[in-house]
Amino acid sequence: MAFIPDTDALVELVEMASAAKPDLVKGHSITFGQLTIEVEREGIVDFIRFLRDDPRAGFVNLVDLCAVDWPARAERFDVVYHFLAPVQNTRVRLKVTTDEMTPVPSLSGLFPAADWYEREAYDLYGVLFSNHPDLRRILTDYGFDGHPLRKDFPLTGFVEVRYDDEAKRVIYEPVRLAQQFRDFDFLSPWEGTDYVLPGDEKAS
Repeated sequence: MAFIPDTDALVELVEMASAAKPDLVKGHSITFGQLTIEVEREGIVDFIRFLRDDPRAGFVNLVDLCAVDWPARAERFDVVYHFLAPVQNTRVRLKVTTDEMTPVPSLSGLFPAADWYEREAYDLYGVLFSNHPDLRRILTDYGFDGHPLRKDFPLTGFVEVRYDDEAKRVIYEPVRLAQQFRDFDFLSPWEGTDYVLPGDEKAS
């Protein structure tokens, strides 16, 4: 049997957090039994410390930290945190927004596990974290150009790797495409485009 969250308990949690940190809560929503709280970027560490240390909350487990890219927005990135309170058996999702240049305060001082999560968000999206002890790439290769999970990153990348038999080593070369690279509009293929695709004019 699936676990059904107590919506009343989630509402009480939001009210408690909003009363304790009124300047930090920007908004909230409950969707499919999942509570999401939008938090001011500069106050995220203070807010999470409250959720961890207050016995009424008890969110002592950092489950995940990731980023989401919305390239059309001025603050294009959501940094998303997931926490678990084992005693209350409650989960919460927190969100802050940022752009390519503005760092988000690092959570590694409160939760050591955030260290690698934040490195991953930096590596794949380019999200910066202030006061991080070792903010460097963690998944891509040394000297990698760009951040591969951004929606404007080309599917081919910028360089290609091959083993050169004469040099007896792996070398990097600019990507050479046999055909013109097409631009992506990020529209859903299931909903269809608002323009005619090449070849579709023959159907009429």
